[in-house]
This record gives sequence, C-alpha cells and structure tokens, in this order.
Amino acid sequence: MKPGFKQEFLSQWEKYFGSRELPVAFFYTKDRGDIPAARQDKPWSCLICELAQVRKGESLAWNEKNLKCGGSMRYLGYTQKMRKNFEYFLSCGIPGEMEGERYIRTPEMVKELMEHTVVPDRKGEWIVFKRWDKLESGDEPIAVIFFANPDTLSGLFTLANFDQVDGHGTVAPFGSGCSSIVHRAIEESKKENPAAVLGMFDPSARPCVPRDTLSYSVPMKKFEKMVGYMDESFLITDTWKEIRKHL
Repeated sequence: MKPGFKQEFLSQWEKYFGSRELPVAFFYTKDRGDIPAARQDKPWSCLICELAQVRKGESLAWNEKNLKCGGSMRYLGYTQKMRKNFEYFLSCGIPGEMEGERYIRTPEMVKELMEHTVVPDRKGEWIVFKRWDKLESGDEPIAVIFFANPDTLSGLFTLANFDQVDGHGTVAPFGSGCSSIVHRAIEESKKENPAAVLGMFDPSARPCVPRDTLSYSVPMKKFEKMVGYMDESFLITDTWKEIRKHL
C-alpha cells in the first residue's frame, strides 16, 4: 500500500461519507504475527457472520483449520473440493435424503458452474481481515470490502464509474456471500481494469448482515483511483450534499 494512503482515505471518507462504517481489507500471509486466529466453538459457521467482529475493529485470521464452512474453504483457496452431492445440494436436492437450496435449476448446471470457477491454492497461508483503520504500514491488501446501505452504495457505485466509458465499473456475479467478497474480488484484481463487486445477495448469508446492507468489494488498484477522484467527482456537488444529510 502506498505511503500515506491509509490516512488519505480516512480523511476523504469522513469528508464525504461522515461516520458511515469503514471498509474491511484482506490479504494473505504465511506469518500472521500477533493477529489472533478466529476462534471456533461450533461445527459449522458462516464467514460472513464471523466478520462482524472485524467490522467492529478486531483483526482476525483464518485458514483451513478454523474455517467451518465448505464454501468458504473453497472460495478462500483452501480446497478444490465441495461436499458430496454438492450439485444436488445447490439445486433440487435428493428426495428422501437431502433438501436442496434450489439456487440453480439443475445439478448439471451446478457442475458446469463449478467447472468454470477457478480458485487459486492458498494452502499454507492465512487470510487476514482488518478494518481499514487497523491496517499497518507493511500490510498489502488485495481488496477492500464495504458493508453498506443503499445511499452509501450509490456513492461508491457512481464513483466506480467516474472514469468508465462502458458503464461497467461494477459487476454483480452470482455466488455465495464469501465468494463475492473474496474470490470474485481477487479475480477482478488480476485484470488491467478491474471492476468492483456488488454482493451479499446469497439468501443463506443474508441473516448475517442487517436487512438494508449489501457488500461492495473493490480491488486495491481500482480503490486507489476511486479515492483519488473524490475531490473532482459528484461528491463535491449539492446533489451529494443532500444525500449526506441522511447517510
């Protein structure tokens, strides 16, 4: 992360978004140092729910040993496999054996979807999540994740398109809550002109966030540009001042 950028964003965020919730950043590392590993006392837990602690300011680390969801294990890079009969679990289920989530019409479509989902291998590494104000000088975030309401999202979405001529500064691909905030953001970060990722449409993860909240993950390459544009964008207009009154 370039010197001074942490404070630059904090100042700009306060100027234009006031006291709205700060984003969470993530990165991978082989040595988590003094960052505590997320504690687990349940056989299953959703990463989105666990991130509530990070959103409150507690930096935490996860790996294949303390992630308790098969989906997060895959989308964060710790396994290439999914649960047995996953194609039925995500679709129609198996009568008398398994109830399906019915997110995809057929098991065959699920298989095709998974075949086209390439996940890098991150075994042996930790994924660290920190709220933006908790970042340190040596941290190199891959992306930042906003958990935001519609008014805040309108600002972020419009800013993401400020230097776009195609209107596609944001994408909203289908996927689980954790895939949209991590996996999809990583995939975008590899592109020359990455897009931000709008997410948290996963019904299974929705109970982990307030009802008016979605996620907005921005690769650092794009995020730095967005922050640099703030003082020349719509954020300085009377239109945004009206929205600021009820942020």
